[in-house]
Amino acid sequence: MNTEDQINIVMASDNHYAILLGALIKSIEVNHKSGEKINLFIIDDGISKENQKKIRDSASIEIVNMHWFKTNAVIPDNIKIPVDKSAFPLTTYLRLFAPYILPQGTQKYIYLDVDMIVLEDISKLWQTNLNGNLIAAVQDLSETAGSAWGGIPNYKELGIASEAKYFNAGMMIVDVVKWMREDITNKVIKCLHDNIASVNFADQYGLNVTLVNRWELLDPRWNSFSILDIKDPFLIHYLDIKPIFRSYKNIPRYQEEFYKYLRLTPWKSHKPIPDYVRLSRKAINRVTKIVSGYLK
Repeated sequence: MNTEDQINIVMASDNHYAILLGALIKSIEVNHKSGEKINLFIIDDGISKENQKKIRDSASIEIVNMHWFKTNAVIPDNIKIPVDKSAFPLTTYLRLFAPYILPQGTQKYIYLDVDMIVLEDISKLWQTNLNGNLIAAVQDLSETAGSAWGGIPNYKELGIASEAKYFNAGMMIVDVVKWMREDITNKVIKCLHDNIASVNFADQYGLNVTLVNRWELLDPRWNSFSILDIKDPFLIHYLDIKPIFRSYKNIPRYQEEFYKYLRLTPWKSHKPIPDYVRLSRKAINRVTKIVSGYLK
């Protein structure tokens, strides 16, 4: 599967953010110029049949090959997702299980959060040299483990240097072989359970603790946050309020970029929606964590 003419990308979404997935896939397709086939592995956390069809219709089958996996089929029975205090949906943890859904023999993949659009040829990211590291990623806004507002709150107790670089887990290039050999998924889950009082950004916390100083630093344009006005970003990551909402408050032209691609999908007539939908969704995320505590 992992040959020179194929690019492996993993994404995970619930039904609420299916529309974001449609725009992301279209942006990848439109800007992909080098000819490789794209194998897209979608972890489906409750996407409706109607939205599944819209997602399929958002890309050409000649370029993008989609493979679908239900959440319950992805997470091993013995895994319990920890209950953190954030409003991040449980779907965010699904990236930890991406290596389990890939065909045998796969060497690497790109993981992308759904709240992104890609403005550069994805093949350029695919060709990144990991230089022996487990993953490649972009430094987060908080930049270091010792950041006063982000990072790793208990870095001192864990013996991590304050200046250790801290990455954003929304975009990662992952060495599948090393990940599986070192059982990174279970190590991250254990880290989260052991340090639950300090978990601030869901699984991103556990990934940074587990992979400290073992990741390749990428050009920040490959994960350019929507609050920053960057001249020529390769990928825009819509942190905080997503561009589908009226209350979107980050760089205006980035919202325009999002809708440029969305208009090329079956969601072409979509208009930004009221903020109460976003706020009710965050409330539901918190209740779901309290009630269930895990995805299974």
